[in-house]
Amino acid sequence: MNTANTRHHQESVTVNASAEMLYDLVSDITRTGEWSPVCTSCWWDNESSAGQVGAWFTGRNELPHRTWETRSQVVAAERGREFAWVVGGSYVRWGFTLTPAGTGTILTESWHFLPAGIAMFEEKFGDRASAEIADRTQQALDGIPKTLAVIKRIAEPLPASNVT
Repeated sequence: MNTANTRHHQESVTVNASAEMLYDLVSDITRTGEWSPVCTSCWWDNESSAGQVGAWFTGRNELPHRTWETRSQVVAAERGREFAWVVGGSYVRWGFTLTPAGTGTILTESWHFLPAGIAMFEEKFGDRASAEIADRTQQALDGIPKTLAVIKRIAEPLPASNVT
């Protein structure tokens, strides 16, 4: 896949858990560090609005060569259906949608590099913008399946033990 032209990506996994249970998990941004390969921790900027549309939170991101924080705003918070946020309020939209499927749920994670984010990278990085955008895009493409796999492991109950 040519990451230079990719601005949106999504992947899905079926999880043997209810949509409501999965929503409660993925919307608890304080647990993000448990499954994200880049974001090591998150916290609500204002606890009184935690989890609601319009609420802001800060995330700490770490890679071997750099560490940074971003602020994000919740843009969708519908229990059992969707939880999404936009980094910087206009740069990159991340989210989870949940679709009941039999006894489980199809959990889809999506990522969309928005026009304002592209413009911000062009202004911030100049001639290096394309390379920086490609790098961030590759991180998203690599990270989404890893994130979904870990959420599935966390959410699905362990099989009953044979211990008596």
